[in-house]
Parts: sequence; structure tokens; C-alpha cells
Amino acid sequence: MSNYRKVQPIFQQLLNDIKEAGTFKTERIITTPQRVEIRAEGKTVLNFCANNYLGLSDNKRVISAAKAALDKYGFGLSSVRFICGTQDSHKALERKIAEFHGKEDAILYSSCFDANAGIFEGILTKEDAILTDALNHASIIDGVRLCQAERQIYRHLDMAHLEECLQKTQEKRIRLIVTDGVFSMDGDFANLPRIVELAEQYNALVFVDESHATGFIGRTGRGTPEYFGVADRIDVINSTLGKALGGASGGYTTGKKEIIDILRQKSRPYLFSNSLAPSIVGATLEVLSLLGESSELPEKLRGNTNRFRNGMRNAGFNIIGHQDSPIVPIMLGDAKLASQLADDMLQKGIYVIGFSFPVVPRGQARIRVQLSAAHSEQQIDRAIEAFTQCGRNRGIIQ
Repeated sequence: MSNYRKVQPIFQQLLNDIKEAGTFKTERIITTPQRVEIRAEGKTVLNFCANNYLGLSDNKRVISAAKAALDKYGFGLSSVRFICGTQDSHKALERKIAEFHGKEDAILYSSCFDANAGIFEGILTKEDAILTDALNHASIIDGVRLCQAERQIYRHLDMAHLEECLQKTQEKRIRLIVTDGVFSMDGDFANLPRIVELAEQYNALVFVDESHATGFIGRTGRGTPEYFGVADRIDVINSTLGKALGGASGGYTTGKKEIIDILRQKSRPYLFSNSLAPSIVGATLEVLSLLGESSELPEKLRGNTNRFRNGMRNAGFNIIGHQDSPIVPIMLGDAKLASQLADDMLQKGIYVIGFSFPVVPRGQARIRVQLSAAHSEQQIDRAIEAFTQCGRNRGIIQ
């Protein structure tokens, strides 16, 4: 007989504690494709919490490209890349990604989480040091933990503290500054101009995770390196195909050729994970072609972002993050209040989610709104009006 009955109360108490703290997460069921207007919990609502920044998750051109790749290359590879899992389309996409970012080469992963899990252990040893922002994404934190390099965590966006860490590690062989380009929970931007200055002064390399920037930040959507005009001074970029670039799955590393070659030989998530599905590869190639034709979608998203941010600020909400970031955290503090406000908004036909510990620090619960190029001005105004009504009812604003 299983011993599970003896330990079941431990797990049940843990779940009870999570519920009591107001941080228990429920999954709302969507019965439509991912788009601005969806069916969730039996009603039609406007979606303001997806990573669908460019509105491409249900784009007809992207879907047609995925179907064509499915017909040409099949459903899956049933293999990892180095055995018999590399098709010509994988190589074409890697070339296209490298070209998009202005880098020498690229390598595909099943997700950006895998890319972050595979890079640091693959290229660094105990002779090296990683200097990482305190609020970097969980996948970066996990990837850094897998690596034997010395770890220096600098205070969020604190460039003076980063410089102190660089000074303390000058004897190390390789030093890698690691940062998100756009921080996913706060919506703020890394200070890349100062980071690259420090990197050059102290002979360090720079790594940027662009998952919440690729495709829509910067004039043509090339991300924060383009936004700040430092694209040629960034050594390694990791990003995702699962957000703005169609919203399916997949991630990548792009940068210097030697680094990519090493990852093909040593990166465990690459070596031991199935090849990216042909339909995703085909669809992403079409997305990158689409972005190369016009900057209309990033421009539309910038307009939507400014409209929402200005409207919410004028309504009296405490919002944080960079003015040009489509990630708009509405700070509430209390976990239960964040959950309650999200439920109120759903009743008003607006789909948003409350975020609380452990996704964000204790006492910093929030609703994270994410804008899309597919939102209309009328839909944005409707969301602001709903937030205003619900916020007044809850005593959040006057």
C-alpha cells in the first residue's frame, strides 16, 4: 500500500495556506483562439493579460504558414536536433533570427526557459562570474543556479552597485552581465546604455533576455538594444517565439558564432529536448517576414500603450513601468484585493489576472495589464472605464 496517505495532510495544509493567503491561482478556461476578444468562463470578454503584443496569435497569414509547414514537414520530428531532428526550415529560421537581431548565428530551443537554462552552464565555469539583476526572470535565476560561475546579484537597475560587482570580480576569466531588456512584472527597461559602458570599461560581456521586447520595442521591433541604439554592443540575446512572435512556443539564443557553436555541443536543454515543431518554425518564418515588411504593428502598439497608461494615471491608479512598455502593472499591494479586482473586472467583460507572491514579492500584489496592437481605441477606453468603476467600488481610487 502506498505511503501517500501519511504525507497527504502535509500537501493539503500547504494548499490551505496558499488559499488562506489569497495567492491560490485558478486557471480560467478559454474556448476560443487567443485573440483580443475571447470566450472565457462562459462569456465573451476583452483580453488584456496575454503576451499577444502584436496580435499575431490568430493572424491568418501566420496560421496559413503553419498549415503549409505541417503539410510539407509533418507534425513533429520525434528526435533531438543532432540525431535526426534538423530540417532545412530550422536552419532557415536560425539564419532569419540572427539577421533580425544583427548577430552572427542563432540556436533554437523548445522555449526561452530552456534557452536560459542552457546558456550559462554551457559557456561559463567556476573561473568566471555572472553579474545578474535582482529582478531578472525566474528562468534566468534557475539557469544561473545551474552554473558554477561566481554569482553577483546587483540591486535592480542600480548601476553603481553593478560597477561595484564588476570591480570585485576583476580577477575572473569571463564576466557576463545578465539582464532582462524589459522586466516582465514591473514593465521597466534595463539601462542598456550604462550597462554597455560599464561592460566596455571592465572588459565584460553583455547578455539580454528580450522575451518581453522582441517584435515590438524599438522603432522596427528589434527590442531594447534597438530602442537604446546599442544593438552592436550586445554580445548575446535570448528571446522567445511564444509571445509577440505568434505566441506558440520556442525560444532561441543569438550572438557570436563561437558561443552558438559551443551551445550546440554542450547545452543540455538543446541536446536532450525534441526539435521545435515544423508548424511553429514555418509560422515564425512568416512572422519575421511580416515584421520586415512594415513597422505598423509596433507603432500601433506604442499608441495603444500611451493611451492606456495616460488614461489609468489620470484615473488615479498607481501604475509603474516605462512609459513605452505595454506591460502596465497596476499596484495594489494586497494579494486578496488584486484577486478580487480581477474578478470584478471579469464581470465587466475585461479579462485580467491578479499577481501575488511568489510571482512578485510579498506586499507588491498587482494586476498586470498587457496591451496589444490588436486592441482598438474603443476597447482600451472600455477597459479604463471598467477599472475606474471597479477601483472606486473597492476604495482603490477616489
